[in-house]
Amino acid sequence: MTAATVLPRERTWQADWPLDVRRALSPHRHGHSDPTLQYADDGAAWRTTTTPDGAATVRLTARAGLVRAQAWGPGAAWALEAVPRWLGADDRPEDFPADRHPLVERLHRASPWLRIGGTGRVWDALVPAVLEQKVTGIEAHRTWVQLCRLAGDPAPGPAPAGMRVAPSAKRVRAVTDWEWHRCGLDGARRRALLAVASVAGRLECDDHTDCEGLRRRLRSVPGIGVWTAAEVAQRAIGCPDQVSVGDYHLKNLVGWSLAGRKTDDAGMLELLEPFRGHRQRVVRLLEVGGSRPPKRGPRMSPTDYRRF
Repeated sequence: MTAATVLPRERTWQADWPLDVRRALSPHRHGHSDPTLQYADDGAAWRTTTTPDGAATVRLTARAGLVRAQAWGPGAAWALEAVPRWLGADDRPEDFPADRHPLVERLHRASPWLRIGGTGRVWDALVPAVLEQKVTGIEAHRTWVQLCRLAGDPAPGPAPAGMRVAPSAKRVRAVTDWEWHRCGLDGARRRALLAVASVAGRLECDDHTDCEGLRRRLRSVPGIGVWTAAEVAQRAIGCPDQVSVGDYHLKNLVGWSLAGRKTDDAGMLELLEPFRGHRQRVVRLLEVGGSRPPKRGPRMSPTDYRRF
């Protein structure tokens, strides 16, 4: 039996807000060529995931808030159960104090689709987050694609060509130095990735509300700092408050949007303090409709470590 003829598991689920599947999944997409998340011409979103039961591929379509999910692979049942959480069903924006800044209030009213979802899978969020440490997005996304092609398994079921599952911790530990070089990964990020791979099983969480506990566990691993821990908590748990302190661009997006000036990380946190509990929600809104300072200097150029 070919992959195209394997019958999927299926479920439907009704969202009670104006759901936009692509926007809901966009924080989990690492570049247009991300082999773990692709959008088809027919409007479907295809996503691969690891699960406690094995890999899964999920196809999502939605119309008038009614989501149809189909899944293939040994982890199909687990993935289908997680779909509402992926799309933001557990998010609670009702107590968001949007009226504490006029721009935030306007963006909140204009973005009723915004919900912060969590995948429930720390490893799937952690690997690309480590690759994104202290490099340009172009470089990180290129390395992610190369690593998935090298060490990730093909997506179960009839997924679009080239889709892969995030490489397992065991497979990451087996990658040779030469293969890391071909992926374009420098030594610092390589050491961090190998460190998290050695304790991957202890980083997963059953409690999808314990953002602080997850961040503490992550930061106990060498090479994982506040930025990476926050990025993972946002995506794996769907934490609405975690801010990516240390991000190259974020502080100026927040400063320019909320105060009309550039700022540093301390200034960014001060501006976001009135929204504590929902600071990541503010960031997501500003990414949709905020403003950035004029670009006057040269752009940061990506470094291709494969040339060294």
